[in-house]
Amino acid sequence: MKKDLPKSLQNLINIVQEQFADEPDMVQEFTNCFTNTLDTTVKKMEDGTTHVITGDIPAMWLRDSVAQLRPYLIAAAEDEEIADLLVGLSKRHFFFINHDAYANAFNQEANGNCWEHDETEMTDWLWERKYEVDSLCYPIQFAYLIWKNTGRVDHFNEAFVKGVYRILEVWRTEQYHEEKSSYSFKRKNCYFADTLSREGKGALVKSGTGLTWSGFRPSDDACVYGYLIPSNMFATVVLGYIKTIAKKVLKDEILAKEAALLEEEIHVAIEELAIVDNEYYGRIYAYETDGFGQYLLMDDANVPSLLSMDYLGYEAWDREVVMNTRRFILSSGNPYYYEGKFAKGIGSPHTRPDYIWHIALAIQGLTSKSKKEKLDILHTMKNTDAGKGMMHEGFDVNNPERYTREWFSWPNALFCELMLDYCGLYVKR
Repeated sequence: MKKDLPKSLQNLINIVQEQFADEPDMVQEFTNCFTNTLDTTVKKMEDGTTHVITGDIPAMWLRDSVAQLRPYLIAAAEDEEIADLLVGLSKRHFFFINHDAYANAFNQEANGNCWEHDETEMTDWLWERKYEVDSLCYPIQFAYLIWKNTGRVDHFNEAFVKGVYRILEVWRTEQYHEEKSSYSFKRKNCYFADTLSREGKGALVKSGTGLTWSGFRPSDDACVYGYLIPSNMFATVVLGYIKTIAKKVLKDEILAKEAALLEEEIHVAIEELAIVDNEYYGRIYAYETDGFGQYLLMDDANVPSLLSMDYLGYEAWDREVVMNTRRFILSSGNPYYYEGKFAKGIGSPHTRPDYIWHIALAIQGLTSKSKKEKLDILHTMKNTDAGKGMMHEGFDVNNPERYTREWFSWPNALFCELMLDYCGLYVKR
């Protein structure tokens, strides 16, 4: 164990070590993944904020940065330095959101670095400007979880309030994407999923359904139909968080009322428009829809996903629909579910056929009610790391030596979160 590791993190490693006393390799895997994010992706900035790169890409994703630091929320309850680090990340989130609420990834400084020179409203701060609903959900979730796990409220500052109002404005605008939105995105000479159709506007959706439009999925691939249901589900959860923060901390009844109204609109729309009768699985949630009656039945490894509903805290009207959906997406009915010699689980159109993701395996474990299933998944994750001692993006179910992304901090964090969950240690919400 590293000597300079904060005591709060050492304590968590010790608990894992006690639970897995007969499996030192599992403890080592946890220690590798748990310490790697702090060692390699986190930087304290001079302004007191925290910048977190995603791993092998030198930019900070709003979504990934939350997922990467989420396991440390458990330690932050007793460790002020860790709590400061998390608060610093939250403050940086809202600096970026106030700069551009449609961007998904940002540079450490305004240096003009970018993934591509896309046709959209770029600035020197932006690494990429793919609009994703979940990129606005995650920072709200993180700010709320910091408060719930540490009691800290100093990140609920003027920038936070301004950012939250801006998020509500964007989500309301994107309920009428066709008529009201000025956002567009075009990338030249690329794979079709890296750009939006119709001169950057995206596939046509019906306005006024209550759902809010997303250009891209959490995989950073373009949506086939613009109403991405898992992201709309996540939006209802964090709108509830905004309502609670507004009432209990900010004492802002206007904000609380606006969040509550939008939460209700989106939630009703999901339950009325996103459920499909399937011949084999019964009533299930669609992954995407356009409001005109077209829909996509699948799930993707990235979070938010349909598999992650319970992990995120979505409250369905009918639990049977949730369970039916889980059976569907963890079966051959889901076009991105693969089974092979070494593993089975959910992959993504973002990677090759027969490649499943450590992220989806972890979410399957975190949403399982079976302790045995959680342990089996932990072993599967450990045994498919290609001997690298850490997680990857996708890997071949028949040959885990074939994988994508050598250094990807998000699945490392989820492996740790599942391990802590198995040991009875949870992020409070």
